[in-house]
Amino acid sequence: MTDPAQLPLRDIHLPPGISWWPPAPGWWILAGLLLAAVLGVWFWLRRLKKIRASAAFAAVAALQELREAYRRHGDPLLLVREISVLLRRMSISKAGREETAGLTGEAWLQHLDSVLPEQSFSGGPGRILIDAPYRPAISQAEMEPLLRLCEQWINAQAAQGGGGG
Repeated sequence: MTDPAQLPLRDIHLPPGISWWPPAPGWWILAGLLLAAVLGVWFWLRRLKKIRASAAFAAVAALQELREAYRRHGDPLLLVREISVLLRRMSISKAGREETAGLTGEAWLQHLDSVLPEQSFSGGPGRILIDAPYRPAISQAEMEPLLRLCEQWINAQAAQGGGGG
C-alpha cells in the first residue's frame, strides 16, 4: 500500500463567509415598503403645499378682481365687506374653520396680525374691517392701503404654507 503522506491530498477548504450582499428577499420587501412610504409622504406633502399655494393664488386673483370691481362701482363699504369675506375664507382654508370662523372684532384683527410682523390690522389700515359698518362715511383714500395690506397678508399666508395647517 502506498504511504498516505505521499498522496496528493489538499487540506479542507472552508466555504467563504456569508456576504451581506445580496440581501435576503425579506430585506428587499422591507426596503420597497419603506421607499413607498417615503414617496407617499413626499407626494402628500407636495400636494398639500400646492393646495395651500393655490388658495393663496386664488385669493390674490380674487383681491385683484375686487380692486377692479371697486374701480367700477366706487362703493368703499361694499369693498370692505368683500375683502373681509375673502380674508375669512383664506384664513379658514389655512388655519381651519374651528380656529377662525368664530373670530370677530378685535380677536379677528389680532388673528390677522399674527401673520404679519407689524400690527397693521389692529392699529393700521386694516382696522377699517371692523370700523366700516359703524362709520357715517368711508374715505376712498383709505381703500388702497387696505388693499395693499390684504395683499401682503395673503402673500405672508402663502409663504407660511407652504406650510401652516
